[in-house]
Amino acid sequence: MDNNRNDVTKLLFDLSSGNKEVVDVIMPMVYKEMHQLAHMHLRGERRNHTLNATALVHEAYAKLVNQEKISWQNRAHFFGIASQAMRRILINYANARLAQKRGGDQVLVT
Repeated sequence: MDNNRNDVTKLLFDLSSGNKEVVDVIMPMVYKEMHQLAHMHLRGERRNHTLNATALVHEAYAKLVNQEKISWQNRAHFFGIASQAMRRILINYANARLAQKRGGDQVLVT
């Protein structure tokens, strides 16, 4: 397991240096832990949430690896930011849902 931790950290450094080729290599190495984070975040959500854990993982991962300004320190830093990203995604979904409930998608004509 320590090798995996070191490998992830090295790959994150490579990603921070602009090497986008490592994106597909990192995902299988962090997927299980990200999936557990997603389950944790979804526990507090409504039962019929439109996002499942897998969708939340993929959406958060896409946001994380496409960041230009993050200088990854290590895998713990990655998972901390991943957790924050998942929370923000869920908040954005909730806000959009509430706006839609209030008629936010309608154009008011005065």
